[in-house]
Amino acid sequence: MSLKDFKVVKRLGDGSYSKVLQVVRHSDNQVYALKQVHIAKLNEKEQRNAVNEIRILASISHPNVISYKQAFFDQESQTLCIVMEYCEGGDLYQKIQQQIRKGKYMSEAFIWNLVIDMVNGLKALHDLNILHRDLKSANVFLTRDGKAKLGDMNVSKVAKMGLLHTQTGTPYYASPEVWKDVPYDTKSDIWSLGCVIYEAASLKPPFRAEDMKGLYRRVIKGEYPPLPKNFSTDLHEFTAKLLRTEPKLRPSCNQILGLSSIARRSGVEESKFDSTETISLLNTIRLPKSFKEISKKLPKSKYTDSVASSSEPASFKKPPTNLAKFSMISKNLSKKIIHSRDQSHKLSKPRDTSEPPRLKKDAFLRDNYGALKLPRMKYPNSRSRRALSPDKLYKCLPEYLDSKKINGNRSQIGNALLAPK
Repeated sequence: MSLKDFKVVKRLGDGSYSKVLQVVRHSDNQVYALKQVHIAKLNEKEQRNAVNEIRILASISHPNVISYKQAFFDQESQTLCIVMEYCEGGDLYQKIQQQIRKGKYMSEAFIWNLVIDMVNGLKALHDLNILHRDLKSANVFLTRDGKAKLGDMNVSKVAKMGLLHTQTGTPYYASPEVWKDVPYDTKSDIWSLGCVIYEAASLKPPFRAEDMKGLYRRVIKGEYPPLPKNFSTDLHEFTAKLLRTEPKLRPSCNQILGLSSIARRSGVEESKFDSTETISLLNTIRLPKSFKEISKKLPKSKYTDSVASSSEPASFKKPPTNLAKFSMISKNLSKKIIHSRDQSHKLSKPRDTSEPPRLKKDAFLRDNYGALKLPRMKYPNSRSRRALSPDKLYKCLPEYLDSKKINGNRSQIGNALLAPK
């Protein structure tokens, strides 16, 4: 896999040693976001953060977290590439800027939907002891229909002992405990969530100052202007709960989803996501000595099409265990082959053999047998057609042969299978 497998549409953003591109994948013609990281230019800690982002993205399957598709090392550009879900609505920061230009606040209904989506996304992280650590409006992505998804896990961290002790994140959204440089936990993300919700409602961050010292004082004291009066008391009280300076007084994600103000607007079924889709955290990705070897250590691709999601070639991997189904497939296959042989004289020119023939059972086989590709039919000339070779049939149908107790050499077996019923 390389960048040649994608068509670059436009650049979405830039970092010091990375850039995010909107791309189209040639094989499925779908749009994705591709993050390109110049990993060789990073220090060791930054390199670990880059591969840790891949690990976390690939570990989580949740509708409110940007989904992982693939990661690979591109030899030509010497960059680590992360292919992710693309959100047509841009990010929340862009939407806030649009509302500022319009001179209009967002609707309260949209903000409550934003709350529910973000809390569900955070819960998926916190359930695996993962802290986002850089939750801000620019890292909340919107779909075309307004659904919110959390992204950019570059500085996310797994809290093995429940607490972390490193300063990171964007100053406007950093919690008091991060500013004080004391141990913190998931409640630090809850503070950042409160800052994002406040910013979405008032179109500006809650804590602002002319310098870092002034910003520090405001955050430590928890001093911020009230939300605009056109928003409900529920929203005022909710943001106040999230922006409490004492971490223990802030609610957890589970407690937020249980609040009456959330339940009234989402319903219990929507506010509680079924965690069965969230898989366990993948093992730590060890950086190899040579970046050329890193692709071997990266998680498998997770495209929706079954061919790309498999690390093995799209071929017949194992004989199916259900003999009755397989017997039915083989009979239909035999009929197709015989029909093709009988109709060969009607063709005016040889058929192109570069692609396997399309059979009606293709969809069934693809869905049930891991993108099974049938052996190609060979056409020596336009008048005569040869069916599947007995050797290939012998390899593909071992259980079927055993069930029918067919004896004899391979040629006899093939003829018996292709004989009209």
